[in-house]
Amino acid sequence: MPSQDILIRAIEPDDFGDIAQIFDQPRAIWGTLQVPFTSVEARQKRFAATPPGHTMLAAVIAGKVIGTAGLHPYDQRRRAHAATIGMAVHDDFAGRGAGRALLQALLDQADRWLNFKRIELTVWSDNARAIALYERAGFEREGVLRQYAWRDGAYVDALTMARLRS
Repeated sequence: MPSQDILIRAIEPDDFGDIAQIFDQPRAIWGTLQVPFTSVEARQKRFAATPPGHTMLAAVIAGKVIGTAGLHPYDQRRRAHAATIGMAVHDDFAGRGAGRALLQALLDQADRWLNFKRIELTVWSDNARAIALYERAGFEREGVLRQYAWRDGAYVDALTMARLRS
């Protein structure tokens, strides 16, 4: 059960200082396709360019954004039933339930408000903690993407996972 002190809400323009700090953390950046040393301004511009219909959430403890997650629908009409997710939590707050709370909020949005049938994600094959979180939420492994991306000086594999709403 997520900690009661975690608030999940939409990302606000003033959040990007905290969001940049999340992605400056060694473990948080390791778990994503983001690159270190991205400025607050660059993150704000990327967010401003997010197409309508994307859900961008923040996990907040005591007024500080400690996690972020997004639900991203596909723009191809034949994939209108599906969306992908991504998320990251500040290293100092890992294990406190923020990832679980963010994931649950995204899945509630997808199921109860947006009627998505399929939610997809990609996760590093060596990120056991994240894989366990996703499997507890009903995601299943669908395949291995070998040498999927360059991370920290080496190519790494990723898993593709999906959750189908019945």
